[in-house]
Amino acid sequence: EFYEGVNRRDLAAVAPLIAEGCVYEDLVFPRPMVGRDRVVGFFGEFMGSVSPDLRFVIDDISGEDPSAVGVTWHLEWKGRPFPFSRGCSFYRCEPDPQRPQQIQIVYGRDCVEPATKPGELALVVIRGVTWILERFPSLADRL
Repeated sequence: EFYEGVNRRDLAAVAPLIAEGCVYEDLVFPRPMVGRDRVVGFFGEFMGSVSPDLRFVIDDISGEDPSAVGVTWHLEWKGRPFPFSRGCSFYRCEPDPQRPQQIQIVYGRDCVEPATKPGELALVVIRGVTWILERFPSLADRL
């Protein structure tokens, strides 16, 4: 329902799926968005800033536990894959306290494919940072 609402650019359909105290982390942004108004506002901005022909396509979705949902997806524009648009999302869901039959997202995290691919360089950086932290563990408190 969530992705269908976003694809239709139907904010009224998306809003009731977001819990009042929802925390949404899009890892492209430096801080989480907190609260239904902020999260719904973000999706409103997203809907208003992209082509109506850009759509989420679900590649896979977990179905075992409705309270913890994992989704892999990509974007398509006019039915064609959009560059650098693969992603995965995790959602923690709970029943709406006022309407227990309605499930709401209380927490979400989105991770989108980076436009630049560091490849092996990422391993070099991780190795370098861990080497430094092993020698100067107090630096970890500053991260």
